[in-house]
Amino acid sequence: MTGLANRARWIFSAAAILALSAASAFAADMVTLRNGFTIRHETREYRGATTRLYLDSNPANYVDVATADIIAIEKDDTPSAPKPVGAHAMDLNGAIATASTRTLLDPDLISSMIHAESSFNPRAVSPKGAQGLMQLMPGTAARLGVKNAFDPAANVDGGTRYFNQLLESYHNDMAKALAAYNAGPQRVAQYHGVPPYHETRLYVARVIREFNNKKLAQKKTVRKQDAAAEKRAAARVSAPGS
Repeated sequence: MTGLANRARWIFSAAAILALSAASAFAADMVTLRNGFTIRHETREYRGATTRLYLDSNPANYVDVATADIIAIEKDDTPSAPKPVGAHAMDLNGAIATASTRTLLDPDLISSMIHAESSFNPRAVSPKGAQGLMQLMPGTAARLGVKNAFDPAANVDGGTRYFNQLLESYHNDMAKALAAYNAGPQRVAQYHGVPPYHETRLYVARVIREFNNKKLAQKKTVRKQDAAAEKRAAARVSAPGS
């Protein structure tokens, strides 16, 4: 399967955008789970055995966790990294477009990964030392020839090349490739698939959901445009003197 359209097709699956109902409203809170992981979110919705955490104002961007696994909820005053604007946005869009052309990865997939990895912050550094937009570990960056992981173009280039290698290794299995990008190929091999790490499962689900939602929105836009074009064509045919 080759080409950008085909690469997008095998990952696309229907994703229902659920309405935000009976949701508790907060500023930004931090949930601490029993396994030690923390999840920053803006609102949450208790659904019995599970609690839905809405990561931002988009109701389609959420993760579900077991209610019993939540051991603490605290206010989080740390400001979220802003989405890219102005020159930074143009630089990032250019870096994504270049990487997409080189690797045949869908640009929306790359953007979804960057959102999950760093919230579009080119200076992001994780507690484990991962750096930049696509959170490259120093050793990984060195193997990929990325000299400055805080350079947006170099980081996106290296991150997409690495992810493309993972996709090829797992025969285009998106979930396994994302899990390997997050937790390491050795963990995917150890568990013969997505490892049972809550952080990794949340990451995989978040990227795929956001990517699918973008594709759904694009398909709806195309359908509306096609319907409008057909309506205009029908009006021209039925107009007097046509």
